[in-house]
Amino acid sequence: MKLRDQAYQRFTHGLLAREIRAGQFVSQRELVAITGMPLGAIRELIPRLEADGLIRTVPQRGMQVAQVDVALIRNAFELRLIIEREAAARFAENAPVAEFDRLEAAHAAVIAAAAKGVTPALIAKAQATDDGLHATIVDALRNEIVSSAYRVNSIKIRLIRQAQTRLDADLVVPVMQEHLKIVAALRSRDPARAAAAIGEHIEAARNRALGVPPPQARADATVRVAPRAARPKTTHRASARGNRGGAR
Repeated sequence: MKLRDQAYQRFTHGLLAREIRAGQFVSQRELVAITGMPLGAIRELIPRLEADGLIRTVPQRGMQVAQVDVALIRNAFELRLIIEREAAARFAENAPVAEFDRLEAAHAAVIAAAAKGVTPALIAKAQATDDGLHATIVDALRNEIVSSAYRVNSIKIRLIRQAQTRLDADLVVPVMQEHLKIVAALRSRDPARAAAAIGEHIEAARNRALGVPPPQARADATVRVAPRAARPKTTHRASARGNRGGAR
């Protein structure tokens, strides 16, 4: 493996391990210290990181690691939707039954283990199972350009998870259950159903990252608020009409 590729791997590992923080300003010398790679490899690494959107050069301030903000969340999840809806549709049509069985068994095993208690090790396993389902579906396209774009975007998604929606104890079982619905849709061999299932899952993850409550929570809030807002308005009109001697 070339030195610049090793440097890329070490940079992304440091980013996901939080040795390098989102939004942090770094110099070439600091990257040398963080990655343990020579300065020449770092100089070759920087253009690739810029092209991938993992760092940007800020005039008079230096290089800044990608920030987790609304724009990053929207853009990263939009790319996921574009790639994974098509990939799921194709996977539903072409994947062997053994792949459906393998994915289903992996998720069922996590759910069964969670019934005995969610440990850090199980969270890590659930995260790997989560990532594995999506990567399996995308890689089945057998398109290196798409898979490469997906991998870079996955790093950004991981950054977003760390800041907003990291898989934790409360999410392990619900996310695994969401994935089992996706597997069921894939198993149906219905491309439209498969695309819709994975799209709904990705949109739910995006909304969690943006702090948008789920549809049922929004509906419940509307039901609670609407009657209180409507009554004073109606009472006020009725009272006013009575004072004026009737409606016009």
